[in-house]
Amino acid sequence: MGIRVEELEIRGAHVGKLRLELLDRWAFQVQGKLVLVTAVTPTNHGEGKTVVSIGLAQGLRKLGRKAVVTLRQPSLGPIFGLKGGATGGGKSQVLPAELINLHFTGDFHAIAAAHNLLAAMIDSHIYHGNALDIDAASITWPRTVDMNDRALRHITVAEGGKSNGLPRESGFVITAASEIMAILALASSREDLRQRLERIVIGFRKDGSPVRAKDLQCTGAMMVLLRDAILPNLVQTSEHTPALIHAGPFGNIAHGTCSVLAQKMALGLADFVVNETGFAADLGAEKYFDIVMPATGLRPAAAVVVASVRALRAQASESDPRGFANLDRHLENLAKFGVSAVVALNRFAGDTDEDVDAVRAHCEERGVRFAVTDGFVRGGDGAVDLAQQVIEVSSGAPAEVRSLFPADAPATEKIERIAREIYGADGVRFEAAAQEKLLHFETLGFGRLPVCIAKTQASLSDDPKRTGVPTEWTLTITDIHLAAGAGFLIAVAGKMVLMPGLGKDPQAVHLDVDERGVITGMY
Repeated sequence: MGIRVEELEIRGAHVGKLRLELLDRWAFQVQGKLVLVTAVTPTNHGEGKTVVSIGLAQGLRKLGRKAVVTLRQPSLGPIFGLKGGATGGGKSQVLPAELINLHFTGDFHAIAAAHNLLAAMIDSHIYHGNALDIDAASITWPRTVDMNDRALRHITVAEGGKSNGLPRESGFVITAASEIMAILALASSREDLRQRLERIVIGFRKDGSPVRAKDLQCTGAMMVLLRDAILPNLVQTSEHTPALIHAGPFGNIAHGTCSVLAQKMALGLADFVVNETGFAADLGAEKYFDIVMPATGLRPAAAVVVASVRALRAQASESDPRGFANLDRHLENLAKFGVSAVVALNRFAGDTDEDVDAVRAHCEERGVRFAVTDGFVRGGDGAVDLAQQVIEVSSGAPAEVRSLFPADAPATEKIERIAREIYGADGVRFEAAAQEKLLHFETLGFGRLPVCIAKTQASLSDDPKRTGVPTEWTLTITDIHLAAGAGFLIAVAGKMVLMPGLGKDPQAVHLDVDERGVITGMY
């Protein structure tokens, strides 16, 4: 990759961290092409988007292109919950998989520690006299843990008497939903990280004015905890293709892609950067175009829409027995952002030739580029066709890639546009509490921030049970959160929660380690 010794910090035999000084060498040079990997509406088990992303990067190298794959760090929640590991699989995975899936380089722990330090500083400040006149009922900063634990969604802190502080209602969010996770993922430098941390709004004074992390003199300590976490992690795939894995914001309750720093470094090092986004195109991809791109200037040259026969069947109906309407809707949505797309059918072992041919014929009929991928079994060789399609679609004149709306549009307009044009809703209904919060944020000058809609990934609508392309429905916004440091508003749709729970048969019951220390049951 051309990385200099002084730009790399070795972390064991197989992992390194890239120092930020590396960016100085490419600050004003022509960059590589960014390929955004998204998907159709997925099933609970995922459709192999990570496998396809890794396979595509390997396939591009097979064709003589310098390629890097950029991925989010896995969260322990899904690993012990439903999906298991999140490092790809077969001949298209990043290594060492178990290390990456578990504690890796400690970035998640550092983010959780910084988040919880701020929470502790808030309650300590109130206990010691509350010089900032914080209204305890208005505190919005929760605590965090990187685990699915529904019992922590709503809690009471400081029980047990005055010596423990002022009792108040609070809660936990999963670390992937922490604002500090989003901040780290969007920061462009240490100084930018510092400024974003300073801007965090933790609640309000009794006069209604915001209280920031800076007011609590907590920023320096958080910077200390995040000192190494800001450095992107370098590993390699099963075919020795470079991979940068850094930060892990979810694609529904956050913006859903790896760090800006990792993407910028990769774009300075490679001809093609394959960047995975969270969930389907209505979530991770939309948030990339409407949140990440305006904040960073990073513009995708092409998009890949991962589909599977299983996912399409899950979206089927009597009038649409193969679920193609859902695929078509995601393709139409990407076209609204001005990006050209390739459909990648991730082939599973049980898929028949008839199933595959049906998807191929549908795409050909629509004039959409299409490729079958088999990276799990064949590695880069199983993604060469997709790689060739990506090279061709990104080789023409630069597309007019754009956001859905002007950056300074009011938040209500942004929510309305996303609901109607991306989700297919008839309109938006704000519950009273959400409307009141939004009005308050507008009076404080936050009314034109980008909007991250926290919505179920199981449907284009806010109801996970409505499959296909739902019609005649209204998006319901139940709550609004201010993420001033990250630089966006979080609009919670439907019954979406920021702390998942474990299922009846979680993946945790299948995990173990043998006498040699080998982990079993992760996949």
